Amino acid sequence: MALRLYNSRTRQKEEFQTLETGKVKMYVCGPTVYNYFHIGNARAFVVFDVVRRYLEYRGYQVTYVQNFTDVDDKLIRKSQEMGKTVKEVADQYIDAYFEDVEALGVKRADVHPRVMENMDEIIQMIQELIAKGFAYVREGDVYYNTLRFSDYGKLSNQSLEDLQAGARIEVNENKQNPLDFTLWKAAKPSEVFWDSPWGQGRPGWHIECSAMNRKYLGEEIDIHGGGHDLMFPHHENELAQSQAATGKPLARYWLHNGYVNINNEKMSKSLGNSIFVRDLKEQYAPLALRFFLLSAQYRHPVNFSDESIRQSQQAMERISGCLESLRHRAASADPDLMETIEVQPYRERFCAAMDDDLNTPDAITVIFEVVKDANQYMRKEHVALRVIETYQSILEELAGVLGFQFSARSELLDEDIERLIAERTNARKEKNFARADEIRNQLVEQGILLEDTPQGVRWRRQT
Repeated sequence: MALRLYNSRTRQKEEFQTLETGKVKMYVCGPTVYNYFHIGNARAFVVFDVVRRYLEYRGYQVTYVQNFTDVDDKLIRKSQEMGKTVKEVADQYIDAYFEDVEALGVKRADVHPRVMENMDEIIQMIQELIAKGFAYVREGDVYYNTLRFSDYGKLSNQSLEDLQAGARIEVNENKQNPLDFTLWKAAKPSEVFWDSPWGQGRPGWHIECSAMNRKYLGEEIDIHGGGHDLMFPHHENELAQSQAATGKPLARYWLHNGYVNINNEKMSKSLGNSIFVRDLKEQYAPLALRFFLLSAQYRHPVNFSDESIRQSQQAMERISGCLESLRHRAASADPDLMETIEVQPYRERFCAAMDDDLNTPDAITVIFEVVKDANQYMRKEHVALRVIETYQSILEELAGVLGFQFSARSELLDEDIERLIAERTNARKEKNFARADEIRNQLVEQGILLEDTPQGVRWRRQT
């Protein structure tokens, strides 16, 4: 079965075909680094990390670019509040971004370009748009002329008439048309600026991605991604700028992930219900947050609540618990027992789910099929080492595609924990079950979970 992706541009699923055989060029819009990122931002970061991982799993060579917007109005205001330069604020939150996103199991992009480091390319593209008649200069500002681009509104499936009727745009006498958007902003007093042919200023939000996309990936790419909220105006404007400058479609496939709701309400600044991942990872296991974000198909909304995270935590503990059991049983498994299992059907069902527009819920179901079958096999008194190792390998393989990485426990216990486990064992022998339960609860508080098996007591750390 071929991979099929829902293309926001055509509003249908299409078979995935790359510009160059075996290679994928993918650009995903990153954060504006004036603050920590929230759970809604995190969904895009996790989703497109999985897109990349799955493409690599299928054998593609992926070049993944994710930008940082490190200068805009929000950053300028934040720098003034903090008494720092714009670059210092950006550096601080970029460092925080990597710390938080890597806790979620997100791999770094191949390139993380920053606006400040690509100003020459941005200015050059604006010059090209002016020269081709797609942009005009007014009192140090440069605007894109949306009426010159006949396909404007096609990505978000809106007509120019509808966009103009519904536009909420500040009065700006310099614009030829209310929908025209800024490519270059003339500098205001005390603001950070760069020199340009139109005077001192800084770029508008949309042009940066078009310029950096072209610099690092070329004039055409395979996948452009981001949150659904970016479809208009950001991605609409990117498409218009890039195609006007190059004469070529910017991306073959436009992918947009759905929203994260908070307790069945849309997350928004106006409602004050945005939740930073930096705070969440102090309350919940980061892998549980990742599982939650993948628990719904990426285009559909997903609802955040304490209960949904609790369920995600339990799901991750089922997977990690199975892996720990497999590692534990491997020590006593029979290396000479000639049993085998066939794991290709798991792999085929997993890929069938992912090939259907990256259906992670169905892919996760396959992972739990492996968990169920492995646990059932381990109930046998005598098990084959090769079967145990095969279950462990396929479980780690499929979970790894979704970015669920589980490290093996340490070989040695802390002295106090060793003593408590031994004391609990003796208490059970003496039928002092109250003390045994007390010790178990004490270990749970330290993140140690015990399981009594026919082969003895096994333990694992909470995920």
